[in-house]
Amino acid sequence: MTIPRAGARLVLRAFTPADAPAAHELIYGDPEVMRHVGDGPLRDLAATQALLEAYAAHQVQRGFGFWAVEERATGALVGDAGLERTVRGEVELGYTLARAAWGRGYATEAGELCLAEARELGLREVVGVVDVRHPASVRVLEKLGFRPDGERIAYGRPHHVLRRAL
Repeated sequence: MTIPRAGARLVLRAFTPADAPAAHELIYGDPEVMRHVGDGPLRDLAATQALLEAYAAHQVQRGFGFWAVEERATGALVGDAGLERTVRGEVELGYTLARAAWGRGYATEAGELCLAEARELGLREVVGVVDVRHPASVRVLEKLGFRPDGERIAYGRPHHVLRRAL
């Protein structure tokens, strides 16, 4: 694993327990940020701590996972991005950014860093699964070279499926 990985403006690194309060406040506990993600916002700090522990376990088990996204210039935590094995056996690229980080091209930059990691890991394909009500995320994946490949139900609602060969 080559994480941490740095881009022009962002660094991907492993989450630490010290990240949990900011991650909960800015990302996982924010209903607006989480409206298209999974089952929505996490209920409390303990749930965020458990999520970060699960990310670390996935990293150990699979060699990849979700990482903290921080601004290179400030060191501020602004989101997560990473790769995760799905229940279907695919590797999915995902990202979730704090509201203050929206509209700045951070999702695309973080996605590029994740794709570089996927290539180094020897992965052949990555998927993106995006809530159909979130066209901005579809545009990010298309910028990253993903192509539409139908729809599926995830978390009880329709999602677009996009694929990218590596």
